[in-house]
Amino acid sequence: MCGITGIYSHKPVAAELYDSIIHLQHRGQDAAGIMTYDDRMHKEKGMGLAKEVFNEINMELLTGSIGISHNRYPTHGGFSHGEVQPFWTSVPYGIALAHNGNLTNYQDLAEEITNKDSRYLNTNSDSEVLLHYFADLLHTNNPPEDSEEFFYLLCNAVTKIFKHVKGAYSVVSLVIGKGLVVFRDPQGIRPLVKGERPNGNGGKDYIFASENTMFYALGYEPKGTVLPGELIYVDETGNVFNKRLIKKSFNPCIFEYVYFARPDATLNDVSVYRSRLRMGQNLAEAWKNKYPNKIPDIVIPAPSTANTSALSFAHELGVRYSEGLYKNTFIGRTFIMPGQAERKKSVKYKLVPQETEIRDKKVMIMDDSIVRGNTSREIVRMLKDFGAREVYFAVACPPIKSPCFYGVDMPTKNELIAGNMTEDEIQEYLNVDAILYQKIDDLVEAVTRKGDHHIDTPCMACLDGNYVANDIDEAKINEIETMRVNDRNGK
Repeated sequence: MCGITGIYSHKPVAAELYDSIIHLQHRGQDAAGIMTYDDRMHKEKGMGLAKEVFNEINMELLTGSIGISHNRYPTHGGFSHGEVQPFWTSVPYGIALAHNGNLTNYQDLAEEITNKDSRYLNTNSDSEVLLHYFADLLHTNNPPEDSEEFFYLLCNAVTKIFKHVKGAYSVVSLVIGKGLVVFRDPQGIRPLVKGERPNGNGGKDYIFASENTMFYALGYEPKGTVLPGELIYVDETGNVFNKRLIKKSFNPCIFEYVYFARPDATLNDVSVYRSRLRMGQNLAEAWKNKYPNKIPDIVIPAPSTANTSALSFAHELGVRYSEGLYKNTFIGRTFIMPGQAERKKSVKYKLVPQETEIRDKKVMIMDDSIVRGNTSREIVRMLKDFGAREVYFAVACPPIKSPCFYGVDMPTKNELIAGNMTEDEIQEYLNVDAILYQKIDDLVEAVTRKGDHHIDTPCMACLDGNYVANDIDEAKINEIETMRVNDRNGK
């Protein structure tokens, strides 16, 4: 899971790309990169948070009014500086690319690119493979001279990508002398939204991003979503060309609404905040039906992604909502830390119980999801250490039983607590007095209840094992899991 942005503007874009990275920092803390161009490419990238990578000196080098940016949270490839996006190649034109998602046929594509097309791969990143595949499709003996001809070339190239590249991918790309190129996989698994603003000269500036969280701050008006299977091209003079090249079922990732996206985002024309409120409502009704005699004194969210769901959950139960766990905001999101030891170490640094809210009370913990179970178990232990009389656990997401191969860091089934335990066993493992998971139908209803979203069925492979791109079998699972374990171990 990563954060990407592409901007076409009438003025230099580096500062706005930096602001975009800051607004998308929750989507990736491992690394950050920006690339712009005027008559040549300008890039700056590094390991760590955006504020650690960029400074006044290197930002001044990022000249140009067209650019892309990327926050990295690795699900494929290693953890070195060489893996940091955007990637770029000098042939043809000069092309840079940033990508959010995961290619499930990476190995086949890498072999084709290196053996057949004689291109050199410097990393194990599937984004670099996608860049070279795209670049090779744009290579022609008769380069197009005008924007319409180039858009025709783009349509042919991206159509081939849609037919041969499997998995999930939302892409922003720069092409020297041509402009900004944006496309999204045919099922729209990973998010990509768009916005516009007047430039004061009768034209418009354009932005494309994983979320629209930065639009208001930068003066952009949201203009909905990049459609699944859609290609958008903004040339150097601001002319926009777009075409939906392939139409399949629309299957955006449901975990974006559960956990990843910021609550103020609107993805696929659905409010993340409202969907989380509805998750809490639906789960509260289920709790009352299953546990009519277990009414907590307070509802405490596991901060901060669960706050919204916990608020509506408490309201539906008619009990007090309390921020009984203080979150140290200077600790990163434990779910996206690279390694179990780092995650376990960080929990007690990250969360501190408020004793006056907990002692001698029946406490309901509301969490957005339980992936590995480490954080959940530590939270329960903290509450009992601080005198909770009983501890209940409600989960806005159904049990996560299968690994995700479309861009979320759930690399092996062995790491998923619900992939190896029943709900009763999880209740015992967490040492809680009662537990309730959201039902899949109730989660889907919460996300799709309102909005002109045109979602057919959300991708829920991590919940139901249905890989919507029809690209996963047991052999592929073993291949990708082995690859990711090797990535983590530096092999």
